[in-house]
Amino acid sequence: MLKSPSLSRPLFLGSEVYRSSSYGGWHPLRIPRVSTVMDLSRALGWLPRDQYRTSPKAKPAALHLWHTPDYIAALQDAERTGNVSPAVAARHDLGSPSNPVYPEMFRRPATSAGGSLLAGELLRDPGTIYHPAGGTHHGLPDRANGFCYLNDPVLAMLSLRRSGLRRIAYVDIDAHHCDGVAAGFHGDGDVLMLSVHQENLWPRTGHLENTAGGAAVNLPVPAGLNDDEMAYVQDKLILPKVQAFKPDALVLQCGADAVQEDPLSRLSLSNNAHWAIVKALQSLCPRYLVLGGGGYNPWSVGRLWTGVWATLNGIEVPDHLPPKAQDVLRALIWDGQRGSKQPLDHWITTLRDAPRPGPIRDDIKSRVATLLAA
Repeated sequence: MLKSPSLSRPLFLGSEVYRSSSYGGWHPLRIPRVSTVMDLSRALGWLPRDQYRTSPKAKPAALHLWHTPDYIAALQDAERTGNVSPAVAARHDLGSPSNPVYPEMFRRPATSAGGSLLAGELLRDPGTIYHPAGGTHHGLPDRANGFCYLNDPVLAMLSLRRSGLRRIAYVDIDAHHCDGVAAGFHGDGDVLMLSVHQENLWPRTGHLENTAGGAAVNLPVPAGLNDDEMAYVQDKLILPKVQAFKPDALVLQCGADAVQEDPLSRLSLSNNAHWAIVKALQSLCPRYLVLGGGGYNPWSVGRLWTGVWATLNGIEVPDHLPPKAQDVLRALIWDGQRGSKQPLDHWITTLRDAPRPGPIRDDIKSRVATLLAA
């Protein structure tokens, strides 16, 4: 049985592979994300060595826990050769604009998956683990999907099951619906899968009435979701559902693409809304795994996910960042098809966004009421 004394405090799983790899020059995931969180946390003195562990790269046999051997072999071969045949591309959706061939296309997702598998083993014992490179919730057993070559949340939950933890609550606040996780646990009554996501956004699944065989609570929300509306959803839906479920372990997918600055969604949250949910859920279960997910503005992702780590450790976020932390954010580059994007001043000098309050729309109240009555 794996045990770690570091689980007496939150444990951060990371790797240098995320610093040195990119999906390519025009892909939304060309930007640095996890490396920024590591660098910011260290610049702020928040990541001592005893709270950090390098994520292992999962071996193919471990990935077969959910992914098919043929698919894993195709992914490895694509990394080795740098290309895919038309037949492999059609069968596994490798080499597409969303899921391109790039030099680390097996090593990088296998490291993310390895971290989630390790988290499931370590959480035999109570504790909190933060794995910002996780959260690839679209991956399917035999194909890449939505920038996700593997599905590390599914692997994490199966690893928790192997550790003897039966009832698992999975909460997902990414702007996009977690279609791969829904496929992985369709009809499983020992999994509470609760997703809050933008309606009519790719993959256009997770409709209000879709219960995934009774195992899911899906709340599609309209564009413009504000902090007060998310707080309402948190207090009226998320927390009561998780409390009533009484999970043995809790997994939160904390995608950063629901904030206002993200280029791929139309929600209007500040990072305060995410941190509030991270904190509120932490007290509900003795075993807590927090994953990353989406997020395509390098400054908003780095700031939000660093604040998640602060929240898990009970660290007060400063109003103004010290020079070393500002240097990390100032060094980020966001270039692409339409030229280089320049950061706003507060993206460099602060972690915390200004709150984004607003009215709670009747439509949201009605949807929450429908789910509570189900």
